[in-house]
Amino acid sequence: MKIDPITLEVVRNRLDFIADEMEMTLLKSAYSAIIQEALDASAAIFDTKGQTIVQATALPAQLGMLIPAVKSIIDAYPPDQMKEGDVYLMNDPYNGGTHLPDITVVAPVIYHGKTLALSVNMAHHQDLGGKVPGSIPTDATEIFQEGLIIPPLKLYDQGRPNETLHAIIKKNVRIPYNTMGDFRAQIASCNVGIDRLKRLFNEYGAEDILFYVEELFNRAEKMTLEKIKEIPDGEYTFEDYIDNDGIDLDRRITLKVKLTIRGSEFIVDFTGTDPQVKGPINAVPSATMTAVYFVVKAITDPSIPNNAGCYRSIRAILPEGSLVNPRLPAAVNARAITFKRIVDLLFGALAKAIPERITAASSGNIQAISFGGIDPLTGKAFATSDVGAGGMGARPTKDGIDRIDTDVSNCMNIPVEAIEMNFPLRIIKNNLWDGSGGAGKYRGGLGFEKWFEAIRGEVVVSHRGDRNFTQPWGLFGGKAGRSWESYIVRKDGSREKIKAKKEFRLMPGDQLHLYGAGGGGYGDPLDRTVDVVLEDVLDRKVSIEKAREEYGVVIEGLPLRVNLEETAQTRKRLKEKRGPIRWTFDRGNGLGCE
Repeated sequence: MKIDPITLEVVRNRLDFIADEMEMTLLKSAYSAIIQEALDASAAIFDTKGQTIVQATALPAQLGMLIPAVKSIIDAYPPDQMKEGDVYLMNDPYNGGTHLPDITVVAPVIYHGKTLALSVNMAHHQDLGGKVPGSIPTDATEIFQEGLIIPPLKLYDQGRPNETLHAIIKKNVRIPYNTMGDFRAQIASCNVGIDRLKRLFNEYGAEDILFYVEELFNRAEKMTLEKIKEIPDGEYTFEDYIDNDGIDLDRRITLKVKLTIRGSEFIVDFTGTDPQVKGPINAVPSATMTAVYFVVKAITDPSIPNNAGCYRSIRAILPEGSLVNPRLPAAVNARAITFKRIVDLLFGALAKAIPERITAASSGNIQAISFGGIDPLTGKAFATSDVGAGGMGARPTKDGIDRIDTDVSNCMNIPVEAIEMNFPLRIIKNNLWDGSGGAGKYRGGLGFEKWFEAIRGEVVVSHRGDRNFTQPWGLFGGKAGRSWESYIVRKDGSREKIKAKKEFRLMPGDQLHLYGAGGGGYGDPLDRTVDVVLEDVLDRKVSIEKAREEYGVVIEGLPLRVNLEETAQTRKRLKEKRGPIRWTFDRGNGLGCE
């Protein structure tokens, strides 16, 4: 068939729109704040071979996670045997899933009696059983402690609910009303995908649409390879660290990568990464590869169609039994910490090859805090989460963005009202953390301060954090961002610093104080424009003292103004004292400084 470029572009954009409409349906129909407010969900259309046709503009982390999940369902239920009204689901991390709260739902798109595509989504369920509310126990040592494991199964059979599976799920979760409501939202999303894709088939013909889909696969592959060829050939290495595994709180976990670029070859080798650990930060291949796929998308071209063709040529070496490819029954619920750090790892390696296209390190953590228990006011179980986003790393030509979830996770901050209206919690403080961004010609984005207080009953808390003992690195003279910090402050005034990961309980009057890291800076701070430093001080993003110490800018008087003569002398002294910039990365108090 001859390619019509106009039709090709129309089909591509229609597919994008279908995926985005599926995504919006899921978010607007969901019951839980983790989906509805934090937007921890994705929607996509797959072909019957398990290849991504299109994915919604949503959570990059699920770029790679959906691929093996859909493959596991196809293996168990061949598409040519699927029926109208069938709905399938799974969450098993050792059979294509990622961690237990992330459940993949698949429904066939059957046109004229034949399955031509799959309508797919994944959503993070607020609770799926296990030892703590929220199903992300930071002290889990095996997957069986983390919740209900679901192999590929039918949730609906030709439109009829699988009552046995429904009953099992309801009995194993703390908030069945919300959980089943979120499943219905996922099914509604799949139904939108089925309806819109059938309309597209009616309009253009199914054979033509599938032909253009194959062409989009090939073009995505070709465009990706062309962008990879622009990267200088070589082997680029980097290492970074995770604070601890949730069990041994004083042991840093090492991640290593060797990135090999040869022409259009892109080979990622994690040899040298630490073996799998006791705690739940292990990342199964679906989680590891999602970080790899994201980085490939980030450094190539945003106009490339977001489909399976982008990843056909990507190779990865994942040592079996390591942190990035654990063996059953390793705990995996906190694998987001690891795939976030893998993004830092790969960007650190690529900074040596294409520094003009890489940002300094962002906050390096999506701080997931789960709260749960029995609310005395209602007598019912509750479970909810808060998703804390720190600062973005500074860019080669711009400051980092304040308090924004970055790179592979891309969740939203949950509004104060969504927490206080529905749960026995009060938020005392919620603002930017002054001075948390790394200094640089371009400053790292600021993190946050957020204080929670329990107001009634006992609240069980799972605190899943990282970058408390290392800092988001700065690039090319930029300084590292400030580390994350968290404290339990009891009603009697006693205060305990949390070592990144901890399970604990809050009683009425007890508080949890969270401080989100800032991003690293980019470039020499002494090259930052004087007027911009003054604006930072007026905006309380940089203190007067730090303006002098890190930027060499002397600010005084009321109203505040820059003393240009003192600034020139101060910057000269600082440059003489420091000498030439001899480093590429500033890791602050991190290990393995370069």
